[in-house]
Amino acid sequence: MAEPSFLTAVRESYDTVATAYVERVPPPAEMDPLSRAMLAGFAELTRTAGPGPVADVGCGPGRVTAHLAGLGASVFGIDLSPKMIALARRAHPHLRFAEGSMTALETSDDELGGILAWYSTHHTPPRWLPDVFAEFHRTLAPGGHLLWGDYVGDERLRPTHGYGRPVSYESYLLPLERVVDLLNEAGLVVTAKLEQEPGGRANRPHACLLARKPTPTTVTAL
Repeated sequence: MAEPSFLTAVRESYDTVATAYVERVPPPAEMDPLSRAMLAGFAELTRTAGPGPVADVGCGPGRVTAHLAGLGASVFGIDLSPKMIALARRAHPHLRFAEGSMTALETSDDELGGILAWYSTHHTPPRWLPDVFAEFHRTLAPGGHLLWGDYVGDERLRPTHGYGRPVSYESYLLPLERVVDLLNEAGLVVTAKLEQEPGGRANRPHACLLARKPTPTTVTAL
């Protein structure tokens, strides 16, 4: 089966911009305080109650993966871009990184205690998001948590350059409630929402969602 064209565009584009990305994107320590707080809360949830490891999907050069590890999470990174994965392995040799796609995670059912999708789903066409979120549901263990963070809006962007280099990916910004609906439809229950207006380094509205895969309900016979 041929790979969807958007995945090819994302892989080739991030291979092209990988070095410039590291140079231009600030580290997690320079994130806004509320985003850092959401990451810290997610790390605590998966550290204390998570039934398995955390996958950072779309991990890029591994900075946020390492940030979560520093907060005590058992975490590994996955990214489409071989060059991003090479940079991550070089910078963080004590952590595990692998090439892969969030549309088809090479992870067993119910294996993960957490999934981080941190500014990594906006290149996914909306019609593919149900498949992505279904993969998140499949691979999360009952009681496992998802932290999703990204820009929000109602816009399709077709940039020709990113981080000073030519790119061919597109970006799709959705209203926050649409993302909530898609997560609910995938069987994930949203437990917390944070939406922020543009400010600082963020020139667009951005948001975080914390969601959970429900645990099966046990019925006791009378």
